[in-house]
Amino acid sequence: MANKQSIVIGIEQRVQSSKAPNYKSWRIGITQDVQQRYEEWEKPSHFLYWEADSLQDAQAIEAYFIHQKGMVGGTGGDLGARKMTYVYIF
Repeated sequence: MANKQSIVIGIEQRVQSSKAPNYKSWRIGITQDVQQRYEEWEKPSHFLYWEADSLQDAQAIEAYFIHQKGMVGGTGGDLGARKMTYVYIF
């Protein structure tokens, strides 16, 4: 598991080191089934994910990158607080 700060830093480093360092070119989301989400998005080549400490942390990270940095994504979904939650980008 990764804490909120380390996930934010990891995402920022990945975006800044890419050929498209514009946050608006990236999608962010949260899921409790990484493999399913990866397949639903048709296996994007730059798919990365982090296991969050909690659902609340994952939601806060997602909201930050959507509302403050301009990443594509939507907050919402029916996720349970007792399952592992992952933050993903591509």
